[in-house]
Amino acid sequence: MKKLLSLFLLSFFFTNGLAQEEIKSISTIELKLLLAKGNVQLIDVRTPKEVKEGFIRTAIFINYFEKHFTNKVIEKLDKNKPVYVYCRSGNRSGKSAKQLHEKGFDVYNVLGGYQQWRTEN
Repeated sequence: MKKLLSLFLLSFFFTNGLAQEEIKSISTIELKLLLAKGNVQLIDVRTPKEVKEGFIRTAIFINYFEKHFTNKVIEKLDKNKPVYVYCRSGNRSGKSAKQLHEKGFDVYNVLGGYQQWRTEN
């Protein structure tokens, strides 16, 4: 029984680790370089109140907490192009990136979110 439990826990951690590796990340410095090249699908998943405090100019606003978040993304973005997601600090964007990855998007989480962007720009 102990061997079976150990095997289960090992497989759980191994599988969970692989799922995390599938989500790619990008720094705000790398994002700035991409934005300079143009035509980047960038999603801001923060709340309207947070967006009022500032935002990245070309971002599409889709609040992570809105009902049917992923459906709204699917309606607005091209699944055949990479999608870059940011929030305030990187937590919600990471969750959003996982959801979008599961829907078949090539998605990148912007590390540090808008706070990092504002610090560097």
